[in-house]
Amino acid sequence: MTTMAEHLSRGHGEEDPDLLRDQFKQLLRYRLLIVLGVVAGLTGGAWVGLAGGDRYVATSEVTVRSATVDPFGSGTTAQEKQVSIGSERQSALSNAVATLAAKDLGAPDRAEELQSGLQVTNPPNTLVLHFDYTANGPGTAAQRANAFAKAYLESRQKRTQSLIDNMVEGYLKQLKPLEKQRDELAKKIAVEGRSQSSTLSAQSSVLGQMSQLNNRVTQLKALDTTPGFVVRTATPPTSPSGPGLLLLLGLGSAVGIGIGLLAAWVRLVFDPTARSEADVVRALRAPVLGTLPHTRRGKSDANDLLARGRAAEEYRSVAFRLAYDRRFADRRRLLVTAPRGSISTAAAASVNLAASFAEMGYEVLLVEADLRSPGLAARLRRADGIRPGCVSRISARKDGGWPMGERIPMEAAESGTFGFISGVRVRNVARALTSVPATQLIATADAPNAVVVVVAPAALAYADVIALADRVDGVLVVCDPRKVRRDELARVHDLVTGAGATVLGALLHSEGTTEVRFARGTRAKQPTRAAPRKNDGTATPGAHGGGRDTPKAKDDKSVPATTPAADDSPTITLALSRRADRPDPDFPVRSAGPRPTRS
Repeated sequence: MTTMAEHLSRGHGEEDPDLLRDQFKQLLRYRLLIVLGVVAGLTGGAWVGLAGGDRYVATSEVTVRSATVDPFGSGTTAQEKQVSIGSERQSALSNAVATLAAKDLGAPDRAEELQSGLQVTNPPNTLVLHFDYTANGPGTAAQRANAFAKAYLESRQKRTQSLIDNMVEGYLKQLKPLEKQRDELAKKIAVEGRSQSSTLSAQSSVLGQMSQLNNRVTQLKALDTTPGFVVRTATPPTSPSGPGLLLLLGLGSAVGIGIGLLAAWVRLVFDPTARSEADVVRALRAPVLGTLPHTRRGKSDANDLLARGRAAEEYRSVAFRLAYDRRFADRRRLLVTAPRGSISTAAAASVNLAASFAEMGYEVLLVEADLRSPGLAARLRRADGIRPGCVSRISARKDGGWPMGERIPMEAAESGTFGFISGVRVRNVARALTSVPATQLIATADAPNAVVVVVAPAALAYADVIALADRVDGVLVVCDPRKVRRDELARVHDLVTGAGATVLGALLHSEGTTEVRFARGTRAKQPTRAAPRKNDGTATPGAHGGGRDTPKAKDDKSVPATTPAADDSPTITLALSRRADRPDPDFPVRSAGPRPTRS
């Protein structure tokens, strides 16, 4: 026999791919964020593609060379290595080059504006500079690229020529004192008539220095100052550059999907709600016994709590799993509650589980332990003329508290019947739930083939679940994973286990109309007074579609004629309407024992 603990251990032992698959499914639940990310990416791509317009890029290439006397000499390679290509690239991007290009283009005042479209690059291990210019038109781009390449060569040649001129001027300045000294030595030799050795030696030294300087000047003037050559002239491009509108839209959609998934992941990380069954299992530390399908009901069956179709089969599956769980099968006591908020769905689940247990052959007692706002009796159909098979009456309380009255047989369509104890409003709820009659009522599950299903208010709203937990032992939590927080489920587990009970599992339901219709149906359909009784002793169908008897103060003196002042609802009237030991003479008495299952 497989226990719930084994199922729980299997849930905790999931492989990493299963966890990743579960997280990915949770990310897909935030479809709005993903769609917004895709829209943002497409908008950005469209804006880049349309707002920027068509951009054209033209390229001009220039080979840089240094000044040399003999470009074909053996030392040319060494001289070319002296060129700092990085410095030349920065010089090509300088304001001086931009000013020359602007003058050549006829716009001397737009030097900085023209410079913004220029990009100069250098291929590795080369002395080539690429002048790439981006403009709105192909002709404009080619014209400006050629203008900047030409301006760069002019600027470099001017710098080289200026350097040569400065050096020549410096050498010429050094020649002037030497020429003066040469003339003085020549006059001295002419006056003396014959040359002295010292004078001749001085004259020879001066002439040597002058010859050396003249050679240097001659070499500088003979230098080839060509700065470089244009090896590629820019031509108007035939098509615009850039990725294009379609490619930008594709890139934008890809980036948008990434942004959307990132936003969904951040939302998932900081989302406190239990978005999946795995989150519920981890927080509640109990297995998920079933998930109710999202069904829509018509107005005709809005008040009918009994499920049909897939929902009914899901309830049967949950009932069978509970019946084969040792923790439940030993005592057969089940407490159905919700973590927080309304218990309408939990009440509907308790009714359907009671019907499923009755269909399995158990003698079922449904106890409404909601003593603050009871209303379940108004939603059920009474089975007239049928007496519960086990104890038909509970211990009545003299103070008029809960539980009071009798066990009422309720119809469960084809599933059979089950007993029902209606809730009433009391002043001290905790005292009523922990009273001796309440304990004896729940203890009826100890009888052979008996099951007690108790529906209680939300576990985190009131302490009613804690008061009932040690008496019922097994708790079923009914929740919507999208509405309940993980810390709330963990707190429910701590409260239940701390009270000495066990969380048998969870029953999940999606955002549906069951809870809303239940609340609306209760307000709209609850009658203000019971229907009058016919003279022949049979019950007249009330506003809920089922036969309901009204108390006869004159005919039935054994039933108390007064009810607690705190509750004047027809639920109490239904609970006190007829004693089970006085059946209607028009209907035979049937036992609510085991019934055959439905084929």
